[in-house]
Amino acid sequence: MIDLAEQLRQAIAADGRTHYAIAKDAGVEPDLIYRFVDGKDLRFSSVAKIAAALDLQLAPVKKSSRKR
Repeated sequence: MIDLAEQLRQAIAADGRTHYAIAKDAGVEPDLIYRFVDGKDLRFSSVAKIAAALDLQLAPVKKSSRKR
């Protein structure tokens, strides 16, 4: 399963807009998008803003139970 950060990076890459345009629509600094796609971490509040600008909905997915 692809983690949330990688899913968001893929969505940014597939969007068709520049990183600057996505950042402007998300209300975050463009540098934040550039650093994130280069592998840096984001605060969850920034993730939510970027996801909204990409018209994505964040939803919890329950993983299968792990053996203990």
